[in-house]
Amino acid sequence: VILLHGGLANSNYWGLQIPALAPRFEVIVMDSRGHGRSTRNAEPITYHQMASDVLALMDALHIPKAAVVGWSDGAILGLDIAIHHPDRLTRLFAFGANSDPSGVKDPSGSPTFANYVSRTTEEYKKLSPAPTEFSAFHAQLNKMWDAEPHFSDAQLRGITVPTWIVDGDRDEIIKRENTDHMASLIPGAGELILPRTSHFAFLQDPKQFNEALLHFLSGL
Repeated sequence: VILLHGGLANSNYWGLQIPALAPRFEVIVMDSRGHGRSTRNAEPITYHQMASDVLALMDALHIPKAAVVGWSDGAILGLDIAIHHPDRLTRLFAFGANSDPSGVKDPSGSPTFANYVSRTTEEYKKLSPAPTEFSAFHAQLNKMWDAEPHFSDAQLRGITVPTWIVDGDRDEIIKRENTDHMASLIPGAGELILPRTSHFAFLQDPKQFNEALLHFLSGL
């Protein structure tokens, strides 16, 4: 099981999921390009590029197939892999994803999201090999978020990997209609809306989140 974190974050955010998964699965966490402990360069960051990084890690670890659990940007990476390299996935648990920039709400009025950005800024200083470059890194991500992803209806209909589209009922940034749209198009997909949680359900109610996750992965 590969856990893929959200934008601005790092693999530490899965600290409440790893103990729940580790007794039953080999669990792999990674810091996406430019995030956490990973490096970046001046090239534009794209979802497809970061998805390719996941596949490169799988190749380096000699893992032909894995289940992916993604949150936010990490869930988008999972969808990219499901579309372009379905042979590498066994299952996809996509939490808090959007299929198009139009599926994102403006989170500027959310204190929770403001606290998240503040928290990730401090974490970046502690973890990053380039601790003074958060502003440049954030600017790269903003460009990506403004322009990506663009998963077409045909691409979503073509996904064959067993998939759940998951979100919190109080997500600050993802429009519910986009969540519903993805779940309705992906063949056989399950849609799960976790009550009384937001874009950070895995932190806010880890028991509920982990039970859903283990239920989904039990088909492996």
